[in-house]
Amino acid sequence: MPDAERRKEILSRFLKEVWTDGDADAAERYIAPSYTIRHDPGDPWDGKLLDLEGYKERVRISRAPFPDQRFEVQELFADGDAVVVTWLWSAPHLGEIPSFPASGKTIRMSGATVYYFDGDRLTGHWQITDRLGVYRQLSSP
Repeated sequence: MPDAERRKEILSRFLKEVWTDGDADAAERYIAPSYTIRHDPGDPWDGKLLDLEGYKERVRISRAPFPDQRFEVQELFADGDAVVVTWLWSAPHLGEIPSFPASGKTIRMSGATVYYFDGDRLTGHWQITDRLGVYRQLSSP
């Protein structure tokens, strides 16, 4: 199987197991020893370099207010050592976010993420998301 197709499959499994299913320990199968969040405005980890344990902690903290989140992959594009994924995300808001107590409302967001690979391991990402849309949904009655 060509590298591009293999990496698309790896990324799809990673998004399902780690982010949708919430298995932070599964990150051990996917994340390189060093992972860089190159660009992710509004994310507390933007610009940070994480080791595997730091990445797993990021998953746990990020998922806490939205434990039942779901990522739906829309498109995957590969180029060299990078795979771009466009996605739709939804989750009931079940835990507190600073200034926003749990509301039970289903929140939706879209985004696009470039994931970087070294072999079959993820080494970082560059992401854009609709965080303003999330804020508006959380702020509405």
